[in-house]
Amino acid sequence: MTRISGWGRFPVAECKVTSARSEADVARAIAKAPLIARGNGRAYGDAAMNTGQTLDMTAMDRMLSFEDGVLVAEAGVLLADIIHTFLPSGWFPMVTPGTKYVSLGGAIAADVHGKNHHLDGSFRACVDWVDVMGPDGNVTRAAKGDDLFDWTVGGMGLTGVILRAQIRLRPVETMYIVQDTRALTSLEETLAAFEETLDAPYSVAWIDCSDGPHHGHSLLHLGRHATVSDLPEDTAPLDVTHKRKLPVPFGAPPFLFRGLWLRGINGIYWRRNAKRAGEKLVDWDSYFYPLDALLNWNRFYGRKGFVQFQCALPQESSAEGLAELMTEIAASQTGSVLSVLKRFGPQSGPFSFPMPGYTLALDFPASERSLELMSRLDTITLAHGGRFYLAKDARMPEAVAKADPRAEAFAAMRKQAGLSDRFTSLQSERLGL
Repeated sequence: MTRISGWGRFPVAECKVTSARSEADVARAIAKAPLIARGNGRAYGDAAMNTGQTLDMTAMDRMLSFEDGVLVAEAGVLLADIIHTFLPSGWFPMVTPGTKYVSLGGAIAADVHGKNHHLDGSFRACVDWVDVMGPDGNVTRAAKGDDLFDWTVGGMGLTGVILRAQIRLRPVETMYIVQDTRALTSLEETLAAFEETLDAPYSVAWIDCSDGPHHGHSLLHLGRHATVSDLPEDTAPLDVTHKRKLPVPFGAPPFLFRGLWLRGINGIYWRRNAKRAGEKLVDWDSYFYPLDALLNWNRFYGRKGFVQFQCALPQESSAEGLAELMTEIAASQTGSVLSVLKRFGPQSGPFSFPMPGYTLALDFPASERSLELMSRLDTITLAHGGRFYLAKDARMPEAVAKADPRAEAFAAMRKQAGLSDRFTSLQSERLGL
């Protein structure tokens, strides 16, 4: 047995971990099911954990073919591997989450989204087909339009083991992003700026939730892929190098996440970056993956770990819902340093997390105080017709999950297809999926 956790380091469980290097290994593991497949462990909570059998897919990391931006690769390949292999030739992922260390199988299972969802949708948009091994050990190639494809992309590994997939990459001229940073002073101002810049290829905002919506200072980072003409002379357009990572050896003192301390830290961060607002050229790594520069940044919250709250709110109630969430957070005196706001476009697939509107993601130290606050945030989200991101969930109760009408349909499909007793995770058991 091995003690494992998700990226949030909460919860921790003793799990039997086995490793797959081939289809035959996967078939043998399924014969001893129940199990859940696990990629690089970047789901924040317990979505890729099963105390009976957790199947490590990281050894199935071969890239099988590539032509004109179309890549066929095994599920254990990391986005980092794809970028470092193909960006020097002018290809970049069409959709990427906030870390490049997610596996291809994990990206599909969570149907991850990025800073361009308002225009390009979630990861599903770049996936042509997925090979899935089912409960009988047989492999099915599921393509767009197939029911298995629809349930697998966003299905959190609960429809079978993803073996490989075909995805499409985006052609780019350079490894750089033209970033336009705007310093804003309230939630209302921030939402207006998002709506005015919907034509920007990428957009994301850091927002201060520690002092309520009317004082919700934010930094909106717009971006587009730079062309060769955007670069200074003598700048190599595609010189992709590995950056040195800074270690995070221990957690920050708990008082830094509360009250006046947190408001002070967030205020300093906003003022410092507001002075640098405007347009500048940044490399791909700095724009898409700023936290990847910190080795094991999940240690920042200490040995107990952290929990993330991420909700999506429909467009018609986003302003009111976000204001209520921020008011509740400010009143709790338990804030989040990493508070991220993004604009979503249309829902990409039947089991995708995003909906047209806004998503707010918040990190909290794992504690009773934080869990009580998040329960209140659940209530606000549901009152405004919102939903929650399973890839970030580590503590949601079953009743909250079942408030999404899709959950019942998903559970019924699993039972009918003979999946519910073969592919399970601690999360699926907790949420009744």
